[in-house]
Amino acid sequence: MTDTSVTQQVRFQTVEPDFAEQRIDNYLLAQLKGVPKSLVYRIVRKGEVRVNKKRVKPEYKLQAGDVVRIPPVRVAEANALPSAKLDRVQALQHQILYEDDVLMVINKPAGLAVHGGSGLQFGLIESLRALRPQAQHLELVHRLDRETSGCLLISKRRSALRNLHEQLRLKTMNKQYYALVRGHWQAHVKMVSAPLQKNTLKSGERVVRVDSDGKDAETRFRIIEQYNQATLVEASPITGRTHQIRVHALQAGHPIALDDKYGDEDFSRFMQGLGLQRLFLHAHLLQFTHPQSGQTMTVEAPLDDALRDALRRLGSKRFA
Repeated sequence: MTDTSVTQQVRFQTVEPDFAEQRIDNYLLAQLKGVPKSLVYRIVRKGEVRVNKKRVKPEYKLQAGDVVRIPPVRVAEANALPSAKLDRVQALQHQILYEDDVLMVINKPAGLAVHGGSGLQFGLIESLRALRPQAQHLELVHRLDRETSGCLLISKRRSALRNLHEQLRLKTMNKQYYALVRGHWQAHVKMVSAPLQKNTLKSGERVVRVDSDGKDAETRFRIIEQYNQATLVEASPITGRTHQIRVHALQAGHPIALDDKYGDEDFSRFMQGLGLQRLFLHAHLLQFTHPQSGQTMTVEAPLDDALRDALRRLGSKRFA
């Protein structure tokens, strides 16, 4: 196998104002493209990364003028991006819901990871960088699970990323998802509030559990349509924890269809019998304040044919 990586020398970088308030881990991930996320956290934890000659934690927020020591690491060569001519990459062009000079909203397909790693050669963000080589600062504003489809916000400028991250922090960004869950959701259950804790199994698989020692998490739920054995709900996460909607739906007693981590096998088999082959979780609406114009932006992503067909087979009137 040909080694396509190179070892960089120690670097000392002065943080420009445009990168102020960015977490050191996210800064390093952007600077060390091609380096596994696990390695980035390891070099921070071991103190090999220094800011102003001092050790820092991954959540440290950089300030303009900070001097960052980046140790020698093996990184993928610059040509690690996929070819923009690949059909899979080209197909993303047709999934762009909105785009301007500072941001983009894309309807992420199910089955596509938001970034490469864990054995994946490339993900959505690498594909978009190949499609938009002139956009030097394409970054994910937030994330979606690999099997979740729908609205995903991408920034094109550091200033826009900071602004949008602040909206997430202040909980002023509105994200709404459609989820098909087992059984009849009870109308009075409009909010699930349960702290969530991330755990890593011996296999390396990451799972999230409700745990009193976990981080606070809240999700609003609203019934969209009831069926004999299922309910289509709209889920609006107030916080942004990993697998939050999936675990909160389970906590309410209504796991999501075809959820391979937190689902119900019988319900998933029933839905597979109706032709569903993927997790029924779709980010259908995203509302935020445009970082440049101040305008309220509302972007919607239609359900794909696979999800609409499953609803029609259940007897949906809304999506008939």
